[in-house]
Amino acid sequence: MFRPVGQTELDLIRASGFREFPPRLPAQPFFYPVANEDYAVQIARDWNTKDAVSGYVGYVLRFSVQTEFLSRYEIHTVGDSHHREYWIPASELYLFNEAIAGHIEVLLEFRAGSPSLA
Repeated sequence: MFRPVGQTELDLIRASGFREFPPRLPAQPFFYPVANEDYAVQIARDWNTKDAVSGYVGYVLRFSVQTEFLSRYEIHTVGDSHHREYWIPASELYLFNEAIAGHIEVLLEFRAGSPSLA
């Protein structure tokens, strides 16, 4: 699985030892991990790098989640056919974190529109 994030979220993930995603903010009722790298790249490169809240930087994270856990959730296609994501209720994020197998890995970094490998 993949997750596009900005600088603040990456800092919180790093503080966890790359083991978990931080709690959602009150205005964020869902956590949205995405199912493919292309979609995560699109968000990190095209949206996060233009967003002050993201620190004008986008990271693509890669991680594995236990299949048994994910089978509880429906995958949603939003927009194009490759825009596939899960909608994990914020109240269940701690369960999602417990189902992460291994560590969260920084795969790519985007700043000012230019990609680099992390």
